[in-house]
Amino acid sequence: MKPTCEIMVQKVLPAIRAELARSMMIDHGCTQQQVADILGLSRAAVSQYVSAKRGAEVGFSDETLEEIRTFATKLVNGSSDKVLTEGMCNVCKFVQRSGWLYKNVPGAEYCILCKSDEED
Repeated sequence: MKPTCEIMVQKVLPAIRAELARSMMIDHGCTQQQVADILGLSRAAVSQYVSAKRGAEVGFSDETLEEIRTFATKLVNGSSDKVLTEGMCNVCKFVQRSGWLYKNVPGAEYCILCKSDEED
């Protein structure tokens, strides 16, 4: 069994990036290069996210998609390393709280560290 964070990095993070890239381009009119600059990725990586060559194997709930779109708006309106890091962590925790991981990955357990963050 892989740790929760490893599953999130391998499966969920690419899907979040793909949704962010699509939202930033469709909803906010960003170019692939602008998305790449904001997310700290290459333009080629953004192209692969947008064309579903990366991050396409995860389907999110409408609530999660809305959370990602809200995050995309924050990034477009004022990107910084802090906004990016905090936002990615918040979306990741949102996905975990939504139950996606536990419905889609047999045997997955709650991350003790993330769970303790929620109790604060």
